[in-house]
Amino acid sequence: MARSLSIIGFLALAIGLLWIGQGTGAIRWPPSSFMIDQLQWAGYGAVLIAVGLILIWQGNR
Repeated sequence: MARSLSIIGFLALAIGLLWIGQGTGAIRWPPSSFMIDQLQWAGYGAVLIAVGLILIWQGNR
C-alpha cells in the first residue's frame, strides 16, 4: 500500500509540474494543447503537486 501511494504521488507531482509549465507557457508541448498560456491550469497543477506531496509523505510513513 505504501509503495502504491508513493508511485501515485510521484505521478501526480510530475503531471502537476507539466500543468504548471503549460499553464504559464514555459512548456509548449504538445503545440496544440488547450492548456498553454492558461493560468488556471497552473493553479490546478499547484493543487495536484500538493496532493502528490501528501501522497508521497503518507507512502513513506
